[in-house]
Amino acid sequence: MAVNSTQTVAIVGTGMVAKAHLQSVADLSDKIRLKGVLSRQAERAAVFAHNASALCGYGVETYSDIDALAGDADVDWVIVLTPPNARTEIVRKLAAAGKSILMEKPVERNLDTARTIVETCEKAGVSLGVVFQHRVRAASRRLAELIAGDQLGELAIVEVNVPWWREQSYYDEPGRGTYDRDGGGVLISQAIHSLDLMLSLAGRVAEVQAMAHTTLLHKMEAEDYVTAAMRMENGASGSLIASTASFPGDAESITLHGSKGVAHLQSGILNLRWHDGREEEFGATATTGGGADPMAFTHEWHRDIIGNFADAFARTEAPLVSGRTALNVHALIDALIESSTKKCAVTVPYPEFLQ
Repeated sequence: MAVNSTQTVAIVGTGMVAKAHLQSVADLSDKIRLKGVLSRQAERAAVFAHNASALCGYGVETYSDIDALAGDADVDWVIVLTPPNARTEIVRKLAAAGKSILMEKPVERNLDTARTIVETCEKAGVSLGVVFQHRVRAASRRLAELIAGDQLGELAIVEVNVPWWREQSYYDEPGRGTYDRDGGGVLISQAIHSLDLMLSLAGRVAEVQAMAHTTLLHKMEAEDYVTAAMRMENGASGSLIASTASFPGDAESITLHGSKGVAHLQSGILNLRWHDGREEEFGATATTGGGADPMAFTHEWHRDIIGNFADAFARTEAPLVSGRTALNVHALIDALIESSTKKCAVTVPYPEFLQ
């Protein structure tokens, strides 16, 4: 496909995050045209298509089922926004039809099922990208550049803090915060963003010892509060606090202590304190959905991820976060839960093909 040609896409799923994807697609009209939408609820699909048509300035249709979408020869790739437990069959049919896929995190509910999806796409020869939009923030990119240039020096300590808040009404939605639909609680639904970003910046985690709880602040099946100690593969020590029980909710942060300085990345702001006395600040303030409203964030980061996937698709390159790359964070989350369940330290079980 020519790099400057318009790509035709479809959207599967019309939940909360679909609005951010629609706004992003509309912003990227020079690269992408939205052909249609599929939802389990026909009425929701019709409303979404109506709103999409108004926003994009052209007609957006609805699909009756996944077979109709997979059989649409006009569609180049598909944005999948369904709950994690609804994806395996959707991915199988899209991949068999030669459709590349960009999906919201997580890939699936656990490492094994996520790996099945990745292998399905790789065997079919289609691209699979995952939306981890925290990676494309300007401050995150700046920190990645500093690390690549060895500006922080040797990494000694990694600290991850996700002090978010969700009202009980959030978990009252059927399936939310359950193992069957979501694959868990705060780790796989919220903290996964910070954990993925941490892995991209600080490298992989070798071993964890964790405690996962459901606090008295929520009635839900899975965990809403996790603490953990981590040992990084590069020898650094680490800590994690992940919560949706920390009222009223604050911005997530990653702090990296190096031999030359300390980098504190809080949402879109990067603060640097160098051992020679210099201090710097980089980035811009923006909400990230850490409070009661999970959608209180800019769609611009989603736009950048979608734009990256479109560019990668045109060039037949891997997207910023491939399905295979996303398995690293799934392995870490599985290890954290296993450690809490067994009450012992656990080695992170990265799949053999990621070694």
